[in-house]
Amino acid sequence: MSSFANKAAKVLRHKVPKGAKNWSRTLPSINAKNNFADATPTVDAAHFEPLGTWTSDKLNRSRKENPFMMTWVPGAARENVPNMTHGEGVYLYDDEGNQYLDWTSQAVCANLGHDIPESAVQAAAHQLRQLPFTYGGIGITEVRTRLNQLMAEILPGDLRAAVFPSSGAEANEAGIMMARRFTGRHKVISWYRSYHGATAAAGAATGDFRRWYGSDNVPGFVKAFNPFPLFFKPGGNNATEEENVEAALNMLEEQILNEGPDNVASIVMESIVGAGGCLVMPPGYMQGIRALCDKYGILMHVDEVMVGFGRTGKMFGFQNYEGVMPDIVSAAKGISGAAVPLSMTACNEEIMQFFDDKPLGWGSTYQAHPVAMAVAYENIKYLLQNNIVGRVQQIAPLFEACMEKLANDHPCIKQYRHIGLFGCFDVHDPSGANPKLQHEAAHAAFHKYKEAYRQNGLVGLHRYPHIHCAPPLIINEEELIDGFQRLDRCLYVLDEALGFEAGSGREAV
Repeated sequence: MSSFANKAAKVLRHKVPKGAKNWSRTLPSINAKNNFADATPTVDAAHFEPLGTWTSDKLNRSRKENPFMMTWVPGAARENVPNMTHGEGVYLYDDEGNQYLDWTSQAVCANLGHDIPESAVQAAAHQLRQLPFTYGGIGITEVRTRLNQLMAEILPGDLRAAVFPSSGAEANEAGIMMARRFTGRHKVISWYRSYHGATAAAGAATGDFRRWYGSDNVPGFVKAFNPFPLFFKPGGNNATEEENVEAALNMLEEQILNEGPDNVASIVMESIVGAGGCLVMPPGYMQGIRALCDKYGILMHVDEVMVGFGRTGKMFGFQNYEGVMPDIVSAAKGISGAAVPLSMTACNEEIMQFFDDKPLGWGSTYQAHPVAMAVAYENIKYLLQNNIVGRVQQIAPLFEACMEKLANDHPCIKQYRHIGLFGCFDVHDPSGANPKLQHEAAHAAFHKYKEAYRQNGLVGLHRYPHIHCAPPLIINEEELIDGFQRLDRCLYVLDEALGFEAGSGREAV
């Protein structure tokens, strides 16, 4: 290159803009609003009146002026929910003096009804006075050590309580994290007919419609069919129960192989599917899952949130399946009888030891909350001292007989299932079809049924086309018969509303 060219290139290099220079940009201006930082809040003087003194008019007016959201129904539904004032045993009372028999133990959680043991009240008061809170990594309370030992003594085999979160969803979150960290794998298999909570991982593990609200986008979750799909039998229409079990397990194993066994951390399942219809797994199925987990190094995670602590006539639902021991167990609801929020995630000894020199990787401010643990501690002791599990076993035959009678008397009932004090009727229409699929709005007939339910003094969850029966575990025979008689009257309304002819009940089978 000539000297002239060199000089020209040198000049041009200084003229070319450098690529690292920034573009000018004008930031948007705030649409400033008064946040009342220096204002003193003006609050209703009625807040300083004792609880229980607001009138019905005051409650209803406040509810209209200060709306709040509901969860699985539109917010406006709050206008149709009664103001409950107090409870006694299996009954609740509203501000108009109406009595309701709690037919599903609220969300299948108020297992001791609405009179909690006095010992639980005293334990909560003691803990509130003594030490209402200490963060789990800063201090360990006596009640945490006591409850941990009690759980080690009632959990079978080498299962041990690991953490005590606040909700069933959190307990499943902890269990899923535990499985992923322990195995080094990411995928989690769960059923379509399932519910595990509404937080991120628990919602993604959920199979029913509640997953659709935003949990479908969480990666690493695989859905499978359990032996109870709605429209087909895994082994074919004429298959025996044993053949159906074998086919369902073959389908599951093929999914495991297609997902890559070394990618699957755990299989998460309810021991008895709850909201999905009280599904008790057929003989050999849970045993088959245990065998598949052992074969491929997958952890078996059993969700006991709804049925743990006595609902099925066993302390834990998985104990209804001979020879089945899970690796991880999550529980809630019955652990405290729903008096305070508390849950538990338990694991086997190998998993417990694995985390001795490493963090779990899951946490919550209120994990192992001392007041909640104090209530749960007394609740579990009450279960043991009063043989509540044995009581469930004693009354279960009457529960089954009442379900059978209603199924035979009402043509709208397709079939029913039960275990302990947990049962479910399936509803069909006169053509034999399912009248309420998950993506559909409730049939008008169900609205009439729900109104009859209220008028007959029942309160509980509604998950159509299923009708759940799960009264408090302390219910006596007279109250149980009363509850089924109330439900009987409601089902006559549903029979008619769905279009069945009067007197067209099925014969006993």
